[in-house]
Amino acid sequence: MNTNNFLETLREQRWDDHRYYHHSRINQSLHLLSATSFLCAYVLVFKHPAVAVLLAWLVGMTSRQIGHFFFEPRGYDEINVASHEHKEAIKVGYNLRRKVVLMTIWFLSPLVVYFNPSFFGIFEPHATAAEFWDHVAIVWLAIAIVGLLFRTIQLFFLKDVTAGLAWMTKIITDPFHDVMLYHRAPLYLMRGELIDPMHHVQQNEDPASEGELLPQRRQS
Repeated sequence: MNTNNFLETLREQRWDDHRYYHHSRINQSLHLLSATSFLCAYVLVFKHPAVAVLLAWLVGMTSRQIGHFFFEPRGYDEINVASHEHKEAIKVGYNLRRKVVLMTIWFLSPLVVYFNPSFFGIFEPHATAAEFWDHVAIVWLAIAIVGLLFRTIQLFFLKDVTAGLAWMTKIITDPFHDVMLYHRAPLYLMRGELIDPMHHVQQNEDPASEGELLPQRRQS
C-alpha cells in the first residue's frame, strides 16, 4: 500500500466528512463533547476498561449521533451542491440508515444481558449491578469492534483496501481531529451562529491546517 495514497485518502475522507456532515454549530459542539469523552475513554481504558467503554458509548457515541440525527440540516446543500439523499448514498462510513441499525443493536443489547445473564454461555451470570454493567461494557466493546471491522472489510470490496484502512484510521483518530476542528464551535454557538458559513469549503482550505489548500478530489 502506497503511504502517500493512504494519507491522501485519509485526508479526503476527513475533508468530505466535515464539509458534508458538520454544518450545524450544535452538531459541531456535540462532536467536541463526544471527542473529549472518547479521549478520556482512551486514557481510562488501560486502568478502568469497563468505565472507558461505558463513557465512550453513553456520552461519546450518544452525543455524536444526537448531533447528526437532530441538528444537522437535511435540506439541499448549497455549499457543496448536493442533496441530502446524494450525501447519504456516497457516505463512506455509516450513513443514517446504517447508524439506526448499529444504535438499535447497542440499545437493545443490555436487555439481552439482563434477560440472558450468561449471554449464551459466555459470562458467569451477574450477581450484582456492577457485574451486570461489566458484562454490558464487554458486549458494547464487541459491538464497537465488530462494527468497525465490518465496515472496514466491506469497504475493501466496495472501494479498495486503502479506502477501508483509511476509514478505520479516521474513526480511531477522529477524537483528536474533532478537537482541532470544533474547539471554537461552542463560542460561535454562544454568539448565535447556528450554521457554519463554511467559507473555507468554498475556498477549498483545510480548517485544521491554517488555510492550507486541499488537493483536488479524485474521481471514483
